[in-house]
Amino acid sequence: MNPLSAAERVAIARHPQRPNITDYIDGLFTDFFEQKGDRLCREDPAILGGVALFHGRPVTVIGTRKGKTAEESIRCNFGMPSPEGYRKALRLMKQAEKFRRPVITLIDTSGAYPGLEAEARGQGEAIARNLLEMSRLTVPVIAVITGEGNSGGALALGVANRVLMLENAVYAILSPEGFASILWRDASRHEEACGLMKLTAPDLLALGVTDGVIPEPAGGAHCNPVQAIREVDRALEYHLSALLKESGQNLAAGRYKKFRKLGVPGKVEP
Repeated sequence: MNPLSAAERVAIARHPQRPNITDYIDGLFTDFFEQKGDRLCREDPAILGGVALFHGRPVTVIGTRKGKTAEESIRCNFGMPSPEGYRKALRLMKQAEKFRRPVITLIDTSGAYPGLEAEARGQGEAIARNLLEMSRLTVPVIAVITGEGNSGGALALGVANRVLMLENAVYAILSPEGFASILWRDASRHEEACGLMKLTAPDLLALGVTDGVIPEPAGGAHCNPVQAIREVDRALEYHLSALLKESGQNLAAGRYKKFRKLGVPGKVEP
């Protein structure tokens, strides 16, 4: 069987029936307690977060929420968070550090909301603040890209000790349509852009941007969500067990070193 093209993987990553954050929370964790609000402005439903148990261990779970129904998708702004969502996420991460809980993030977003109101309320600053604060957390942080992971909107939850991708997920600086619009001024060339962007899980693992690829059922995670979630569970348990053996100082230093090395020739470890 021929391997999937980058454009085909993008289509699978965007499939409307692909498992979303609520499916993963229901399948991976128990006793999930949602926490809302950024304590500054308002609640942003595009970011879902709270405390849960993972194999009996307390963890903090945070992720982007696209919604399943049309009404929920509109309420969640189709998974494009506003600054309040990123500030809520940071509040929960700092709380996790205080109580020594590992942080697990689940990323599936086309990007942060670029609207005028979001920019006026500090979208860029909120994302930058998350990058800074996540880089120095002293608890284990694991990020899992479950679908799309585009732009700073994804990276704001992705500064982790381990960055994992599902087999058909994609991770990039922007959408293929945006890439084609900028490079060729023609969004219709988005399939061509997919091949140039190196946005697939195998590409990014080879480049050292990510740390592992989680296998999916044939046809994609939406074809067998139970199996897909089981594979994510195995990956999380494996990587979390290793990270829990490290000190807080080493976790923060290792995370900082990992991201400083990205893009430096000859510095990326296999």
